[in-house]
Amino acid sequence: MILLIQYTLIFASVLCLVALGGCFSEHSGVINLGLEGVMVMGALGGALVLKSMEGASYIAIVLAVIAVSALSGVIYTLLLGVASINFKADQTLVGTAMNILATAAATVIVKAINMAENPDNVSSTVQYVNAKKAFIVKLGKFEFNWFMLIAFLALIISYVVLYKTRFGLRLRACGENPQAADSVGVNVYTMRWAGVMISGILGGIGGIVYITAGVSEWKFETGVAGFGFLALAVMIFGQWKPVNIGLAALLFGFFRALSNVYSGFDFLVALNIPGSVYNMMPYIISLLVLMFTSKNSAAPKAEGIPYDKGTR
Repeated sequence: MILLIQYTLIFASVLCLVALGGCFSEHSGVINLGLEGVMVMGALGGALVLKSMEGASYIAIVLAVIAVSALSGVIYTLLLGVASINFKADQTLVGTAMNILATAAATVIVKAINMAENPDNVSSTVQYVNAKKAFIVKLGKFEFNWFMLIAFLALIISYVVLYKTRFGLRLRACGENPQAADSVGVNVYTMRWAGVMISGILGGIGGIVYITAGVSEWKFETGVAGFGFLALAVMIFGQWKPVNIGLAALLFGFFRALSNVYSGFDFLVALNIPGSVYNMMPYIISLLVLMFTSKNSAAPKAEGIPYDKGTR
């Protein structure tokens, strides 16, 4: 049971961070369908830092990994910002291209680094066995991960920023009615860039949380196994509201955690359900949830629509 709670919280942390990133972007009016790719690049940056900082102090490792993962995510979302905001490209197509590019680029980069260190090593795997311990604190049998606290703080800060600050009001206005926001002096382009950049920060951090959850190495050819899309489902199920997103992340995180720990429950083992079914459960649940909740969607009205200052 302790292991189930532990995995539920860490997977919920991933989903919460990435979904909040998508929430900020869509509230600004830009659909960030490329969160999967952002996660991969954030994971790549963080993993390489973990690998290079073996033996360094834990505080330095934690700060460096978070900073580089966030920076990697931001840099990668520049593609979305330039294409969708400046050049008014189709946001869905840009996001899809970003997802495809990220896994391929990460694989090439890691293989190149591994071959430079050892010509016989052509794998796309990055190991961070000892450095990963910097994020874990043993509380009896429970392994507390600092990323759990970071996700919780991100949830609180996101709520305050979106609903209690002038910035949040302006951001949401740009996603609902950018022409009206512009008429009262709000720079729509600036606010949309802010939303996209914040999604890059949170998505990048979410990527490194995902690949360090329960493992000490990651093969980048696998990407992040669709977790970026699962985070989008969490965001939609949470109706673009931080508190609801946090609760939805716990629900989806629970089903994802089952695939890791179901063998520890006798009554689940007795059902003789293949392990692959438990791996599919979060995605099946996401489809069912979206089927029944999409009708009452509270999505920002202007999301996905390029803003043209000359249009009223």
